[in-house]
Amino acid sequence: MKKIIQIITLILICSLININQTFSSEKIKIGLIVPLSGEYKEIGNSILKATRLAVNKINDNKIEIVPKDTKSNPEITLKVSQELQEKGVRIIIGPVFSKNLVYLDQLTDITFLSLTNINKKNPKNVISGGINAISQINAIKRFQEFSKLERSILLIPNSNFKSEIEDAVLKTKIKLKDKFIYDSDPTILTSQIEKLTRYQQRKQNLKDEIKRLENSDDPNKEKKILNLKKRDTLGGINFDSVIIADFDESLKSVTTSLLYTDVSSIRVNYITLNQWFDKSILKEKNLQPIYFPSINKENYDNFVSEYFEIYEDYPNQISFLSFDLVGLVYFLLYKNEFVIDNKIFYKKNKFKGKIGIFEINKNKISHILNFYVAENNNFRKIF
Repeated sequence: MKKIIQIITLILICSLININQTFSSEKIKIGLIVPLSGEYKEIGNSILKATRLAVNKINDNKIEIVPKDTKSNPEITLKVSQELQEKGVRIIIGPVFSKNLVYLDQLTDITFLSLTNINKKNPKNVISGGINAISQINAIKRFQEFSKLERSILLIPNSNFKSEIEDAVLKTKIKLKDKFIYDSDPTILTSQIEKLTRYQQRKQNLKDEIKRLENSDDPNKEKKILNLKKRDTLGGINFDSVIIADFDESLKSVTTSLLYTDVSSIRVNYITLNQWFDKSILKEKNLQPIYFPSINKENYDNFVSEYFEIYEDYPNQISFLSFDLVGLVYFLLYKNEFVIDNKIFYKKNKFKGKIGIFEINKNKISHILNFYVAENNNFRKIF
């Protein structure tokens, strides 16, 4: 009897060892849903290459990336996600664009790490991994404190991104003197900026002062008048900084209108959102210095160099984010002993990626960003 018990015990131990070996050898599959064909295939293929680069860096054969082509179509996005679910995938990186999130609430057992920076009105099982408005406004708030700015005005374009900015202002409680919604049409924009900066009043102030001096007995009036005629306006500006929530040519249109109304970046601080180190800004001498929150530039430059060395091509900006999201997923899985459950993104955590620091809490991701200034043909780090 004793020998029989020993044999049974030995069999059980061997079974447990085999089960444990089976589980330890099982790969954890992470889905990747991006456009690999169609209009946005270059973006998708760059993301795919970046995720493979990240897996190679991690160097743990437990992790496997399973890519699927969404063709940037919401219906196809749902279909390929269902296929991944059938393969046992519980975490998916993607999709890229917010329009492809619409049907994903049907797959409640999957957590999607979207590459978009849109936070509002997403399905409950979608976590936005992009550099969102809250992260950027928080960084600007820190810059306000750093530079002792107390009278900032915020300019928001009347666009689809407006509600994201307004929500971020509310949640971050950033200190603002005023908030102004402007039209992207340059002809309308200029008149709006004129009104905001009291341009006509300051211009009239200058005319009135010149006329007053001309009619005065001031012995130095000719010299004073000559100096005044070199100016465009007269009178103070009732803000010390302007935060422009815009990008590319629209950003340049706003700064052009500010310059036209005699509100230069020398008189007030120009601040904007993450520009991904757009080199065209360096060519715009009139808008410099201009300040903005962004990712870690040194790490980004290193990533671009390494990516080019391997693939002989340059990555897009979103692929840098996907590189970090692979690392983030691995970090959380490791901390959770490679068990995937509903709380893996719910617990409060911090992850130091190449972009910067990720903060994870209650199925939300935010970033602690750096701050830069574009001036003298260079991007310089502030903090």
